[in-house]
Amino acid sequence: MISTQYISRISLQREKVESFDRYPFLLPAVRSFDTLVPHPKVTFLIGENGSGKSTLMEAIAVSMGFNPEGGTKNFNFGTRTSHSNLADYLRIAKGVRRPKDGFFLRAESFFNVATEIEKLDEEPAFSPPIIDSYGGRSLHEQSHGESFMALLMNRFSGKGLYLLDEPEAALSPQRQLTALARIHDLVTDDSQFFIATHSPILMAYPDATIYQFDANGMSKVAYEETEHYQVMRSFLMNPERMLRNLLRSE
Repeated sequence: MISTQYISRISLQREKVESFDRYPFLLPAVRSFDTLVPHPKVTFLIGENGSGKSTLMEAIAVSMGFNPEGGTKNFNFGTRTSHSNLADYLRIAKGVRRPKDGFFLRAESFFNVATEIEKLDEEPAFSPPIIDSYGGRSLHEQSHGESFMALLMNRFSGKGLYLLDEPEAALSPQRQLTALARIHDLVTDDSQFFIATHSPILMAYPDATIYQFDANGMSKVAYEETEHYQVMRSFLMNPERMLRNLLRSE
């Protein structure tokens, strides 16, 4: 059966890797990585800092033609070369359809994307201004959370492939719920999302596929099995007890 999702399978060409003792291949999740089968709608990559989820997200984005620092496929800037060469070793199976829109969001470098937009808009060749697609107001004149919501609400137009790396970094819980609603709108408009996150709110999206990265590698887990859900649930059920245990004097 021919797949109609934009990305249907991601594989590591292990035979091309010269050594699994060098970065990024020494990361447990990459070392054991063979094949990832994403959900046609929303796929989450979760795990502790340094587990490799952002490294894989970045490699998927680069393999699909996005700028390593983020933005659309039309962005071609770099402030600091820091991405790994993992993209050179990935094999990505694509569906028969091609996305009409796409964006790679990296929370840590979104400032650089906003700067690039302003730089490009200073050139007379761009008319109408690029910022019009982001709501018409400079992203630098908004808070980090406001600028991300402007991106999500205005720039993402549907029928697209969207890769988001820790989008919750600038969002309040209420804004995360608003983001979930917008993601759902875009999913119903034939969009596919890959989201690396620590947020138990975002990863609660119904029927999503969740891949957990840990010391044992990469595995598919149910939402209720994630540490993020379990820790948050335990805390909210009895915050006094958890804080008492956490802050007790030895």
